[in-house]
Amino acid sequence: ISEVVDKMADLVSVLESTISPDTAQLQEANRVLEQAAQQNVTEFMFALAQVLANANSSNVARQAAGLYLKNCLTSNDEVARGKLHQRWLAVDKGVRIQIKDLILNALGTENVSPSQAAQCVAAIAAAEIPHQQWPYVLRHLYSNVTTAEYIEKLKEASFEALSYICEDVSPSYLAGEANLILTAVIQGMKKEEPSQRVRLSATKALYNSLELTNSNFEQEHERHYIMQVVCEATQCPENEKIRVSALQCIVKIMSMYYQHMETYMGPALFAISLSAIKSQVEEESLQGIEFWSTVCDEETDLAMEAAEAEEMHRLPSRTSRHYIKGSLGHLIPLLLPKLAQQEEFDNEDDWTPSKAAGVCLMLISSCVGDDLVKHVTGFIASNISNAQDWRLRDAAAFTLGAVVEGPSPSSVEPVVKQTLFQLINLMKDEMVNVRDTAAWSLGRISQILQEMAIDPKVLEPLLQALVEGLDMEPRVATNSCWALSSLGEAAYEVAEVRDDEEEPRTYALSPNFAAILDKLVKTADRQDAGKGNLRGAAYEALGDFIKNSPLDCYDVVRKMALLILERLSGLLQINSQVVSAYDRSHLNDLASLLCATMQSLLRKVNPIDAEQISQLVMDAMFKMLDSSIGKTGGVQDDAIATVGVVIQSIGMKFATYIPKFKNYLIQGLRNTEEYQVCITAVGVVTDLCRAFEGEFKHLMPEIMVIFVENLSNPECHRSVKPHILSAIGDMALVCGTEFQSQLNGVFLILQQAAQLTVDKSDYNMLMYQTQLRDGCLEAYTGILQGLKGDNDTRISADVQLMVSQVPFILNFLKLIAEDDDKSDENTASSAGLIGDLIVSYGNEVKSLIPESVVEMLEKGKISGVDRTQSLCGWALSKIRPTK
Repeated sequence: ISEVVDKMADLVSVLESTISPDTAQLQEANRVLEQAAQQNVTEFMFALAQVLANANSSNVARQAAGLYLKNCLTSNDEVARGKLHQRWLAVDKGVRIQIKDLILNALGTENVSPSQAAQCVAAIAAAEIPHQQWPYVLRHLYSNVTTAEYIEKLKEASFEALSYICEDVSPSYLAGEANLILTAVIQGMKKEEPSQRVRLSATKALYNSLELTNSNFEQEHERHYIMQVVCEATQCPENEKIRVSALQCIVKIMSMYYQHMETYMGPALFAISLSAIKSQVEEESLQGIEFWSTVCDEETDLAMEAAEAEEMHRLPSRTSRHYIKGSLGHLIPLLLPKLAQQEEFDNEDDWTPSKAAGVCLMLISSCVGDDLVKHVTGFIASNISNAQDWRLRDAAAFTLGAVVEGPSPSSVEPVVKQTLFQLINLMKDEMVNVRDTAAWSLGRISQILQEMAIDPKVLEPLLQALVEGLDMEPRVATNSCWALSSLGEAAYEVAEVRDDEEEPRTYALSPNFAAILDKLVKTADRQDAGKGNLRGAAYEALGDFIKNSPLDCYDVVRKMALLILERLSGLLQINSQVVSAYDRSHLNDLASLLCATMQSLLRKVNPIDAEQISQLVMDAMFKMLDSSIGKTGGVQDDAIATVGVVIQSIGMKFATYIPKFKNYLIQGLRNTEEYQVCITAVGVVTDLCRAFEGEFKHLMPEIMVIFVENLSNPECHRSVKPHILSAIGDMALVCGTEFQSQLNGVFLILQQAAQLTVDKSDYNMLMYQTQLRDGCLEAYTGILQGLKGDNDTRISADVQLMVSQVPFILNFLKLIAEDDDKSDENTASSAGLIGDLIVSYGNEVKSLIPESVVEMLEKGKISGVDRTQSLCGWALSKIRPTK
C-alpha cells in the first residue's frame, strides 16, 4: 500500500506478524503499521478494509486488519473518539462508501467470532449516524437477518453489528428505526431459530437495544410478545449462554420497566429468577441474584419518591409493588446458603454468587428494614459459632453486619446483643476469611449502632480485638483499620458537647488515643502494608481519628503533625535514590497518603499552631512539587490540595508564600492533560479568593487568561469547566469593580455554556449539563454580588454594567425551571440568583420573572434539602410583594 509497508513484503504479512512470538518482528510490524497510518490514513484504512473483506486472506490477517481499522475509527477515550470521528467524516465520501461496502460484504465471511467486520460497521455507524449519514446500514443489517436464504454466519455477524450499534450510538439517533431493530432481534431470539449461535447474538442485541423499546413496552400486546420470547430464552435447554444472556435482558427490563412487570412477576419472573439463583451454572445464579438486587434498587428509589411526594402533599408518579417484602420467605432461604459457598482462596476481583448474595442481602436490608430481621435471626444465632463449618460462621458474621443498616435499632439490636461477643471472638478464628468478615461486621456495628459499640462492657473487648487485628493478615488488618475508624467516629458522635463549645472535651477513647495512633502508624510501616491497600487504610484511619478527636487529645494531634512532617522530609530525601518503577510507585503512593494526613491535621489544629507549622509544610510542598515525585499527576494534585488547606488555615498570612507558589498554581491550572490536577488548582484559586478577598485582584488578570483558554480548549476535560465557571464567580465577587475589564468576555462564555444542549439519554452528558448550569448560576451570582457591593440597602450603580444580561439570565432560569431533569443544586442556585436580581434591580425584574420560575421556587421551598428550602423561601419573599 505504500513504501513503508513494502519493506515487509505486503500488508498481509505485516498483519500476520502482529501475533509473532518474535518480539523484534512484532515490534517492527506495529511500527510499520503505525507509520503507514500516519503517512496516509485514508489509504491505510482502505487497504485494511480490502484485507478484511478478502476471504482468501488468513484468519490472522483479517482479524488484525479489522482490529487496526476499528482503532482508526474509535477509541475508549471520549475526546480521542471525537477526533477520530471528525477525521473519518473528512475522508472523501466516495472512499468512505467503498470502505463501508467492503466491511458490509465481509460480514458472515469470517471464520472467527466475534466478528471484526461487525465491530468496524458499528464504529463507522457511531461516527456517521449522528450526522444523518449512512441511512441504509440498519436496513441492510435487517435484510441480512430476515432474508429467506439462510446463512448462519451472516445472521450472527449482522446481529453482532446491530448489538454494537445500539451500544455505541445514542438511542435518540436510532429511534426512527427502533421497530425495525426490535423486529429483527425478536425474530432471531425465538425458540424456532435453528441456530444457537444466531439466537445468542440476537439475545445480546436485544439487551443493547432495550433503550429503544419504550414505546413498545407501553403497548400491552407488544410487551406481552417481547416478554414471552425473552422468558422462553431463559429456559433454553441446549445453551447456557443463551439462558444467561436472556436473564441479563430480564434484569435490564426490570430496571427500565418496573411499572409494567406486575403482569409477569407472578406467572413467570418470580419462578425464573429463583430457579436461576438455584442453578449450578455460576453465571445463571449471578443473574438470578442480580434480578432481585435490581428490584431492591427500584423499590428503594420508589420509597424515596413516595416520601418526597408525601412531603409535598401530592401523589407519587410511580408506586412500589413491594415485590421484595412479599418474597422474603422464598428469597432469603436461597441467599443465605449462597453466602456460605465462598471459596477459601478466591480472587478478590472475581464476582461470585456468594459476593452477589451478600450485596443483595444488604440492599434488601435497606429496602425492607425491620421485615428482614426475623428471616435472618435464626441463621445468625445458629451459625455464628458453628464449630464444624467455617463457611457458615463466615456467612453468619457477614449477615449480622449486613442487616444492621436498614432496620430500626430497636428491631436489630436484640440479635446484635445476642451475638456480638461471639462476633468479637471470631477475630481469633483459625480461618482468615472469618476474621476478615468479623472485622468488617464489627466496623458496620460501630458505624451504625454507635451507643452499643461504646458501651463500656463492649468497648474494651471490641477495641482490643480490633487493635490485635492490625497485626493480622493485610486483608484483616485493612478491615480492622476501617472498623477502628468507625469506632472512633462513634465515640466522637456520642460524646457530650457543652452548649458553649463546638467539640467534646473528652470521649470514650481518650485514654487509648495516643496508643491507637501509634499503632496505626506502625501498621502503615509494616513490610507487607502494600498488600490489600493496608497502608492506605492505616493512614485513612489515622486521618479519621485526627478529625474526630476531642480537646483532651489535642497535644497528641499536634505531635502527630510534627511526625508527619518528618516523614515527608525523609521521603523527599530518599527520592533521588529510587530507581525501580515499583519503588517509584510505592513512593508516590506514600507521598499522597502523607499529604492527605497532613490535610487532616491542618484542619484540626488551631490557627496559631497552623501558622507555626505552615513554613515547614510549605517547604515540604515546594520540594515535592520540584522533585520528580511532584511531576506525577496524583502527587501534584495532593500537594496542591495540601497548599489549599494551608490557605484555609492561615488566611491572609499565606501572602508570604504567594510569590513562589504562584508558579506552581499556574502549572496546575495549565495541566489539562491530568484534569484532576487542574480541578484542584481551580479549587485553590477559590481558597485564595476567600482568604484574600479584594487583595486577590493582583492575581486575577493572569488567572483569567488561563481560565478563558481552558474553557475554549476542546482538549480540556469537560469536568474542569463547571469548576472554572464557579471560580470566576468567586473572583468576581471579591474583585468587585476591578472585574469590569473581564465582563464582556465572561458574559459571552456564560451565554455559550448556558445554551449547551445534550442527549438526555446519555447520563454522563446530562450530569455535565447540570454541573455546567450550576457553574453558570454561581458565576452570574458572584458577578452581580461583586458589582452591587455588600450593602443591600445602598446598591452600587455598577450593577448597571450587568443590566444588558438580565433578559438572557431570565430566559436561562426559565429553561432550568422547565427542565424535568434539573438538579436540586440547580434549583437552589437559581433561587439565590433570583433573589440577588430582585435586590439589585427591584420591580423592573420582579415583573419579568417567568411563572415557571416561581413554580420551581414554590416546589423548592418544600424540598427536603435545607439549602434549597432556605434559598427558595428567601427568593419568594423578594417576589411576593408584587406577585
